[in-house]
Order: sequence, then C-alpha cells, then structure tokens
Amino acid sequence: MLHPEVSAFVDRARRALDDGPPVVPLPRLSDAEAPPGTAAVVRTSGSTGTPREVALSAAALRASAAATAERLGSPGRWVLTLPTTHVAGVQVVVRSVLAGTPLVAAPPEAPFTPAGLADLLAEALSGHDPVHVSLVPTQLHRVVQAADDGAPAALRALARCGAVLLGGAAAPAPLVRRAREAGVPVVRTYGMSETSGGCVYDGVPLPGVRVRVDPVTGGQGVVELAGPVLATGYLGDDAATAAAFGDGPDGRWFRTSDLGHLQAGVLQVLGRADDVVVTGGENVAPAAVEAVLAELLDGEVCVVGVPDPEWGQAVVAVVGRPGTPAGTWLPTERLTSARSEVAARLGRPAAPRRILQVPELPRRGPGKVDRAAVVDLVRRHDARR
Repeated sequence: MLHPEVSAFVDRARRALDDGPPVVPLPRLSDAEAPPGTAAVVRTSGSTGTPREVALSAAALRASAAATAERLGSPGRWVLTLPTTHVAGVQVVVRSVLAGTPLVAAPPEAPFTPAGLADLLAEALSGHDPVHVSLVPTQLHRVVQAADDGAPAALRALARCGAVLLGGAAAPAPLVRRAREAGVPVVRTYGMSETSGGCVYDGVPLPGVRVRVDPVTGGQGVVELAGPVLATGYLGDDAATAAAFGDGPDGRWFRTSDLGHLQAGVLQVLGRADDVVVTGGENVAPAAVEAVLAELLDGEVCVVGVPDPEWGQAVVAVVGRPGTPAGTWLPTERLTSARSEVAARLGRPAAPRRILQVPELPRRGPGKVDRAAVVDLVRRHDARR
C-alpha cells in the first residue's frame, strides 16, 4: 500500500496529465505563470549556477513515457526509488499512471537501502507485469557492495526485472559490468529535466528523439537534442530559454552543456563542457580520466581541476570507497602506477597529480557528484599536507 504522500502525488500527476493543475514537487522559485498545457514544473539541479524551473507539458511527458515503453518492450510495473522532487522520480510516476499498473514505492522519508529495495522488488515481482526500476549509480553501487558483503537479495531481485534504468550521473564502467555479469538488465540513460528525463538509452535515442553534435574539436562537440520530449522552456527566464532552445528549419533543438561524440548513430557523452580541466595549456576531459581510474582503483571517481601556480589547474582525482579513512592520499607507488596507466591511454596531461581517497563523494540532487564540493575537499586536504 502506498504511503499517503506518494499516493497524493500519484493522484496529482494523473490529474495533471488530463489537463489539470501542474505538479510542482518543490516550492516555486518565482511567481512566473506556467504556460497553458504545463503538466509539471521541475527544478534543474543548478549544476551550472542558479537552479531554474522547467515547464514540461503533458504532451512531452506522455511522449517520453510512450517512447520508454516502446524501447523496453512493455509499459511494465514501476518501482519508485527516486525522489519525486526530481524529473527522474516524476517520470517513474508518470509511466506508472499511463501504464495503468500499480506503483510500488517506499515512504518518502525512508532512506535507500539494498534491503529496502529487495522488499519493494519482491512486492512488484509478485505480479505478472514486467518490472522496471530507475536507479542512480550510487544506489546500484550499494546493491553490488551488499551482495559482495554477503547480502545478495537486492541484486538477485534486480536480475529478475525487465529493465533497470541507470542515470542521473555517469555510471562507472566496472559497476555496470559487475551488475550485468550478475544478470541485471542495466540500461544506461542520458537526459535532463529539459528533455523530460532520460531520452537516450545506451547511447541510442528513444523513438522520436534526435541527437546531433555541434563540432568543437577532434570529433567532439556540444550535444543537442530534439523531439516531442522537449520542455516548453524556463519559467520566468526568457533569455535562458532563448539561449538553450532554438527553432530552425529542422525543428526545435535543445543545446545541452555536455560534450559528446556520435559514431554510427550511437552517442558517447564525454562530460560537461564546463568541467574540462585546462592544465599547462592542454584540455583534459574529466570523464575519460574517471573511466580509467574507476577500473584501476575500484571505486567511484571524480576528477577536477584545482588551481595550481605552475599548471594553471592541476588534475586531481578523488576516489570514493566506503570504509576508507576520511581523506587519505593514495600512496606514491600506487599513484605512480595510476598516472602511468592514464598517461598511456589518454596522454600525459591527463595523468592526475594527486589522488585523494574518501569514504564517499559529496553529492547534490539525485546522486550527482558535487564537483565544486570536491574541489573544496581537495583544497582543504592540500592545506593540511
């Protein structure tokens, strides 16, 4: 039985999709009026500055849900593990409402645990519909760690699902590989509030969604998205709307803040354009370094640029691994080995100058790493050296 607060949100979402008042998960930032047809007003994570409010129409939410059902092969029954204050949680509710299948969800205040997830999935899997669930990488990491520590119930339950959507943040390749080896049908998703949530699954756009890359250098460029899933715009910010959304002869496009590469119609996201580290005059894409270090160091990695008098910015990595003593620098021998491997694969400028180990990376939103907080963390530990 759904918690009353979740049940009330489901009812509001159902009415919003039928031209009722829009769902507004968080207190409004402004008194700007939502345009006609708005079904939800969701807030961006504020990763590029001040958070904005995004207006999503019922048509966009319906298109996104329909495209997801088509890609997954069925509408399915959904399990809610994400807060409905973010677009990913809103979309789980929308998919459930449109599918006409009962939603399974924990009380809103309940913290995520592998044991709790196992209980939710057991309830959902007791029926006949395929079961789908959306997770962020941190949640999947905890499930895998629990299995490795002798509590495999949640991992085994995930392996019985029709699809496990993994998004909200970059998923380390070793984590995805470990889960898939256990039989979990992981689908990596890419999208944002402005695209009604995930709109590219395992690098391939959902039906009706188009992707292009505005070239910058070396085959890379800024990712742009189009399709019926796009938001109406930002409430109370016409300038930001005009800068991000553009109409042209081939339709309406949204310009993301991400760098990517398209090959044979498959998108590889390389990280945010404003995350690029410029060290000694060379550009380093943190996502590429993070992928290499995640394989080498068995943890979640965030690579940032820290001010440096010689290099302008020094490439520094922070590795989150539960059980690690707070703030320990990787020993010289292991650092040298890691630097050599990164340099061999990505070039010497990408090799991290230092690697800090912490129990958990700072976060914001639904599982996103807070890069600004990571830089502050590094600078604090540098001051203690």
